[in-house]
Amino acid sequence: MNNPPQFTWDDLQFFLAVARTGQLSTAARQLRSSHATVSRRIDRLEFTLKVKLFERNPRGYVLTAMGTRFVETAERMEQETERLRADLADGSMAQRGLVRLSAPEGFANFFFATVLPQFAAQHPHLALELVTIQQIMSLSRKEADLSVVLDEPKGGGPYFAEKLTDYHLQIYGSRDYLAKAPAITCREDLLEHPFVSYIEEMIFAPGLDYLGDVHPRIKPQFQSSSIFAQLTATRNGLGLCILPYFFASRYPELVRVLPEEIDLKRHYWITCHRDLKQAPRVRAVIDFLREAVRGEDARFVPPYVTAAGPARRTRADV
Repeated sequence: MNNPPQFTWDDLQFFLAVARTGQLSTAARQLRSSHATVSRRIDRLEFTLKVKLFERNPRGYVLTAMGTRFVETAERMEQETERLRADLADGSMAQRGLVRLSAPEGFANFFFATVLPQFAAQHPHLALELVTIQQIMSLSRKEADLSVVLDEPKGGGPYFAEKLTDYHLQIYGSRDYLAKAPAITCREDLLEHPFVSYIEEMIFAPGLDYLGDVHPRIKPQFQSSSIFAQLTATRNGLGLCILPYFFASRYPELVRVLPEEIDLKRHYWITCHRDLKQAPRVRAVIDFLREAVRGEDARFVPPYVTAAGPARRTRADV
């Protein structure tokens, strides 16, 4: 009679780390282990289960069909294990581990990074990885535990999603640029000015495609996939740019253009796999983001915007 497969929870932790990262070295760093140990644990688990969980290739480890199915079982066990630890420990001790958060560059650099000291003080046992290259991150491939996104996830399914906050965008130009450039009194005047914007082919979220909401004939002169590069170019007088109020308002050299006529509203959402939502380490980040955004609401909404909207509504808000 054959003995049933024997493996430990530690084996499953090694498996999940490799499944989520696709790289032995990255998994080893997260687990504070070595490349060789991770490889040995995966080999042992496959031998014990008598099934191939990964395809090895030069780019890393890719889940097989059976490996993908096994992820679901291992994550249920992970969730129950973390829930048990939460029941056995106090709140701060239960919130341990590593969380990878994917977020847009603007939100990450100009909001979340500013509240990181509070996060570290509240959760000293949590390690955080903040990824801003959102175009290549995927919750479905477990490349991130949590994502802040610009558009509401469609279809529900295995994902939890919740709106974090609205935020507003206006057109900005530097004082020096506007002092020398033709006057702007209406939307048509904008066509006489160079614009700074995103590279059209690299816009990874519909919420970033907003030039047409200002004027359908605007053609940008300088384009970048980085909102920080756009901000820097605008501050240096290259032209006009549509920027989020919550960070453009920090720079006194930037002036809003047609602020009572042009005000675009967008949204940030927080999303993750439903099976991770109740994990203490993930729940801690979600709860922190909720409270941090609620406490800084005035940073996202200009003071002249009321519940009824700006003084004059724009096509984007109609």
